[in-house]
Amino acid sequence: MPGRALRAGGALLLVLGVAACGSSHKGGATTSGGGGAQAGSYKIGQPYKIDGVTYTPKEEFNRTETGVASWYGPGFHGKSTANGERYDQSDRTAAHRTLQMPAVVRVTNLDNGMSTVVRVNDRGPFARNRVIDLSRTAAQEINMIGTGTARVRLEQLPNESMAVRDVAMAGGGPAEQHAAMAQAAAGQRPAPAAAPPPTVMQASAPPPPPPPQPPPSAQPTPAERGWSTTPRAPSIETQPPAGRATVASLSATPPAVAASGFYVQTGAFTTPENAERQRNAVRTYGSSEVLQASAGGRGIWRVRLGPYTTQDAAGIVADRLRRSGFGDARVVTE
Repeated sequence: MPGRALRAGGALLLVLGVAACGSSHKGGATTSGGGGAQAGSYKIGQPYKIDGVTYTPKEEFNRTETGVASWYGPGFHGKSTANGERYDQSDRTAAHRTLQMPAVVRVTNLDNGMSTVVRVNDRGPFARNRVIDLSRTAAQEINMIGTGTARVRLEQLPNESMAVRDVAMAGGGPAEQHAAMAQAAAGQRPAPAAAPPPTVMQASAPPPPPPPQPPPSAQPTPAERGWSTTPRAPSIETQPPAGRATVASLSATPPAVAASGFYVQTGAFTTPENAERQRNAVRTYGSSEVLQASAGGRGIWRVRLGPYTTQDAAGIVADRLRRSGFGDARVVTE
């Protein structure tokens, strides 16, 4: 009997292990840019300030907007978006400043009447009067690749937006969200995510008595509770290697805001002329400046943008700069 029980337990563990492996890719969709499963997440985000303008993300389902659309393509392919997915230029996606991620929007080119439906999974754009950044495929569908920008009207699709929200909150990735969008567009209600089985309680078994409380003098110490009593050393942010993009995590909890705020440094140069040239190249991303400093006994000139009120806000700009070819862009504080 003990041998049978052990064999039965081993078989059960094997079945559970296989089931766990199968569920580890729930919501996963493979993109050519990342080479792995991705799920992203449902994200709204906190208010943030960029170049003197405060943006307040919020969940909404009936937004309409008119303005200028731009697009981003090969240089961004495979990089992380603001909700944790990988940007796929062949997918119909977009970046918006405040809509929840994901959300679904119809974009119509007001110059030619052509339209496309996109899924918002990124933040931006932050230049001029632009209201949305489209993926390459979405931009092709409304014939704005050649011009780079177009005047558009945005119309949020409420049923599709609710459908992708529910799928994303249940852990579903881009593939599942596209399926939910198709069902919502056809007037069908997507199947709800499977709920965990209810816990069965034994009616005849009384609840166990509470454990006896220790006397005041025997209260466990922080070490006995498993709490760390050793202060952690602060992590040091290092300069990423040239040509290697390091995507900032936008979902991490930001630290307390420094008194002087957060900045995005785009480069350090040995001559002020080179620094000024880069400053001119990044002007459209926000307020920029050149600061003189010294390193190793030599004068250097640093180019930076800001200040930004939160690390999230600075991280959005740094990520956009890196994906635009400024591989050394990183968040710094004074």
